[in-house]
Amino acid sequence: MNKVTILGAGLAGCEAALWLAGKGVKVELWEQKPQKFSPAHKSAGFAELICSNSLKAERLDSASGLLKAEMKLLGSSLLPAAEATRVAAGGALAVDRDKFSAAVTGLVEENENITLHREEVTSINENELTIVATGPLTEGALAEEIARLTGGSELSFYDAAAPIVTADSLDMDKVFAASRYGRGDADYLNCPFNKEEYEAFYAALSTAERAQLHEFDGELSVYEGCMPIEVMAGRGADTMRFGPLRPVGLTDPRTGHRPWAAVQLRRENEEGTLYNLVGFQTNLKFGEQKRVFSLIPGLENAEFVRYGVMHRNTFLNSPCLLTGGLALKEHPNIRFAGQITGFEGYMESAACGLLAARAVWAKLCGRELSLPPANTMLGQLVRYITTENKNFQPMGANMGLLPPLENHVRDKRLRYAALAERAVADMTAWAGETE
Repeated sequence: MNKVTILGAGLAGCEAALWLAGKGVKVELWEQKPQKFSPAHKSAGFAELICSNSLKAERLDSASGLLKAEMKLLGSSLLPAAEATRVAAGGALAVDRDKFSAAVTGLVEENENITLHREEVTSINENELTIVATGPLTEGALAEEIARLTGGSELSFYDAAAPIVTADSLDMDKVFAASRYGRGDADYLNCPFNKEEYEAFYAALSTAERAQLHEFDGELSVYEGCMPIEVMAGRGADTMRFGPLRPVGLTDPRTGHRPWAAVQLRRENEEGTLYNLVGFQTNLKFGEQKRVFSLIPGLENAEFVRYGVMHRNTFLNSPCLLTGGLALKEHPNIRFAGQITGFEGYMESAACGLLAARAVWAKLCGRELSLPPANTMLGQLVRYITTENKNFQPMGANMGLLPPLENHVRDKRLRYAALAERAVADMTAWAGETE
């Protein structure tokens, strides 16, 4: 059997489909858009980015940079697409969302080994090799089918997206361009608060009215990595100042001093006509977003082309359900990939797709895929989601996952560089062995 079914054309599904197709495997790729959209998705294109256009840092001595290096060794198709559609973002890899999605969609549609079905899937054939990469917004009949296969073992949390404003509506007499710590070429715009402005903003945000979550029942459980700004404000007046509004590394050219706090705006598209409010994921009502966020210096007359939204994310209780090869323990032909497994983040999701593809390829070749080395970021991420954990929550790439060096290095930057070099060496060997 040289055929694989993949459900979902997000980052994980596309990465898996393209890798397997490159091996000559016939891929049946199913995507419900545009027949049906989730509460958060708007575009018919594949690999649609929702929460942010940033794919995080590129430096090898960072967790995100190391993961990207490992993905390149594993033959990622999405990283070249991201690099071809990038926008300036200091030391981060950020993309023009529409162009990135169009590039990935083109790669999939033009591949002769991929047969595309733009239809909703409501059932899973346990006898066919299948990768389920339908993402954390899986719902309806397919969610019920997954619940049947997993015995109903699933968890959920709420995720939120940040607003986007137009560049020409900003007050550039107040906003200034700079990257924290001087990294990059002043790719971010900064909205500086003095103490009084910040306190007024904090008071307004703390009392702003939130939107009701009509679509889903149950208690709100917020994932720490994508926390709504109003939830963060509820933890104390200075919480935001030590989080996304931290002013460290910035100097307000109007005063010559560091601001009391600062909101950063990241370029959303290549033309620089749209900007994303960094860290401002929110569930405030749209009118409240306009009122409260207009208190940010420089945003008094901002035009919001997208307000923040909140939606529920669903993920498997992977430590109980999945093998190291991402297969269901009770249904070994069925594998899961992407954020539905607990891999949290865009690049993490794509990396999970690559791992699932290699596991399927190994099965087609009559063998089992060994786990990626324990010293690698991908190796630790898959170990995290498949190791017993009573309080399992999604995990993104971070250097704390990696085993310590034999000889401790006190300087953190040098230590991270050494950890990354070790990981790349190990992944290089594993990639060749499992090709």
